[in-house]
Amino acid sequence: MATVQTLTLQTERMQARVEDGLGWMVFNNPARHNALSLEMWEGIGDILEHFADNDDVRAVIMRGAGGKAFVSGADISEFDQARANAEQRESYGVIAGRATQWLAKIDKPLIGLIEGYCIGGGLATALSADVRFATPDSRFGIPAAKLGLGYEYEGLAKLARLVGPSRARDIMFSARFMPASEALSMGLINFIEARDDIEEACVAYAKTIAGNAPLTVKAAKAAINAWERGSRSDEVDAVRAMVDACFNSEDYREGRKAFAAKRKPEFKNH
Repeated sequence: MATVQTLTLQTERMQARVEDGLGWMVFNNPARHNALSLEMWEGIGDILEHFADNDDVRAVIMRGAGGKAFVSGADISEFDQARANAEQRESYGVIAGRATQWLAKIDKPLIGLIEGYCIGGGLATALSADVRFATPDSRFGIPAAKLGLGYEYEGLAKLARLVGPSRARDIMFSARFMPASEALSMGLINFIEARDDIEEACVAYAKTIAGNAPLTVKAAKAAINAWERGSRSDEVDAVRAMVDACFNSEDYREGRKAFAAKRKPEFKNH
């Protein structure tokens, strides 16, 4: 039986555990369709920092509690208390910014398990995942144009790189919601699975990743991220060093031995 390690957090609106090589991060605010409150932003940063430092975690799965939504954006009900003036807005931005940075920089594969609505800031959060699973009844969209608010450059750049400029314009200009089938066709998600099957399929996929060489997976993620960010020379150089580390690793030697012996390799992340 797999050992489960449950993380102790400062909020009940986020949940996290480590089980069988996988880190689970759950947005636990179902009464508000998992809208992200300030304490949840803080929890995201704490969880991902722990997962990044935990060698037992080979891949991370994030999902929303309750089954009705992945994340529905920011929890605007607390704005009068948490973002009522410039000083509070700055403090809020520091905490949310730390979480956003961890979503962008965690070097382990991040998988999104999406059930129901994935809209606005929720879609931006889902786009930080490397791979996304969704149920057939999931809905996707960014309704900013119906609210009159502006959308941050980084989020739209990520969207345009993923689906292309033309589809990104359609999503933003129309502010319409899209079914999972359309999201799949444009590359917004990777897989559609029935509600009864999605967790099992997502876990099986994550365990496949967890069984592969961690240094290779880490280098591949870093390379793709560097390309997305414009192939900065410092990041490209860092990727080359990571590739060299793969070839000099014990895991590479283990992979060759396992291939020759026709057995499953046992990678140790060094």
